[in-house]
Amino acid sequence: LEILVTILNENDNSPVFMQPNLSRDVPEDTAVNTAIVARGELSATDADLDTIYYELTTTVQDTDGYFAIRGVNNPEIYLQKALDYDKFNSTTLLLYARDRPVTSPDPTNTATATITIVIKQSDTRAPWFLPCSYLHNDTSICISSPYSGRVNISEMSTDPLLLEPGPIHAVDPDYTISDRIVYSIVGGNTDEVFSVDADTGNLTMNKVVTSPDSFLLQVMATQVSNKRKYSVATVEIKVINKSDYPPYFEKGVYNGTVSVGLPQRSFVYQAGDPSTPLVITAMDRDFPDV
Repeated sequence: LEILVTILNENDNSPVFMQPNLSRDVPEDTAVNTAIVARGELSATDADLDTIYYELTTTVQDTDGYFAIRGVNNPEIYLQKALDYDKFNSTTLLLYARDRPVTSPDPTNTATATITIVIKQSDTRAPWFLPCSYLHNDTSICISSPYSGRVNISEMSTDPLLLEPGPIHAVDPDYTISDRIVYSIVGGNTDEVFSVDADTGNLTMNKVVTSPDSFLLQVMATQVSNKRKYSVATVEIKVINKSDYPPYFEKGVYNGTVSVGLPQRSFVYQAGDPSTPLVITAMDRDFPDV
């Protein structure tokens, strides 16, 4: 008597990841749709020879939607949305492997793999001139004000010019890279009157100015290792007559009088002369006609 015995496979094994813990460094400027972790590194095996179903989630708030898997049966992880280092610089993904579909009512065995993603800042932004203010609280855009300064006509200054709101200074906003910045004048420097120190940004004079015309310089800040990253700032230099004397008041003490109950913007009158408004005036011997 021959007896044929068929062994029925029972779902008594869980899927197994070859590497349950993975880590990847991802540059900030990685192109969308780029594979981050290959399928071969993430595929799970099942001793029951079941079809494996995958699901990817994130454990860090506000980082969902950036990474995804190719399909329910293909665990390759790819970049689904462009990265921004200022929004987050790391996240942790959980990849689930099940031997039944998520919606299956049958008993399901599950394995979990943890993937740590570290975002590496890329050289994506041009230098910022300081001081600057963020645009609408967006830390990726910082707007600086023009610089301004003054020189005396027909006078040579050997010291760096004093500028407002401060000295010429730019930084690499990709601060983990912090490339060195060099400076140059690229416009407005009539007759090469001024020069800028390439390393410090200090603005100095090469020769005297003989006309009262102002200068509107364009100073460029360029990254040393990536010359395609640069910014240009405007520096207005006004040419003025030298001031040797301080202003002075015509009187040392002014006396005025007002009445109780007067509305705002009412005149203050000279003491002893209620018909003449009190006027405070100053003079300057450098500018007798002003």
